[in-house]
Amino acid sequence: MPTLLIVHHTPSPNCQAMFEAVVSGATTPEIEDVRVVRRAALSATVSDVLAADGFLLGTPANLGYMSGALKHFFDQVYYPCLDETRGRPFGYYVHGGNDVTGAVRGIESITTGLGWRRVAEPVTLTGEPDKKGVESCWELGATVAAGLAA
Repeated sequence: MPTLLIVHHTPSPNCQAMFEAVVSGATTPEIEDVRVVRRAALSATVSDVLAADGFLLGTPANLGYMSGALKHFFDQVYYPCLDETRGRPFGYYVHGGNDVTGAVRGIESITTGLGWRRVAEPVTLTGEPDKKGVESCWELGATVAAGLAA
């Protein structure tokens, strides 16, 4: 059974709403035979990454970049997972107060270096997530999970 690893940093109600929508989409009953594992960015390990067949990443945009927690995750897993995870599918979401450009650039740069393959458009939101934003997060989770089930 393929495994989807959701690595997230969820320090605010806005990030929590996005995270819950992503999880709901990834675990929808229509998608069968995909195991969904959730890890906070500071507790995700190399073993978690190596055991996963695909990834969903979530972070706030802090001071023009991804959260320190997600950056720490990447710092811990980058070299140990570099050769073993090339080509694996991923998606991501970012929440910011007013700008997410630096966080998006950082995630794209690191995942390109890892050789991961983005399989869905990222969801980037500023301010309080509206209905459309939450639906986009749900679709992101469902899209990445469904790709593993196929």
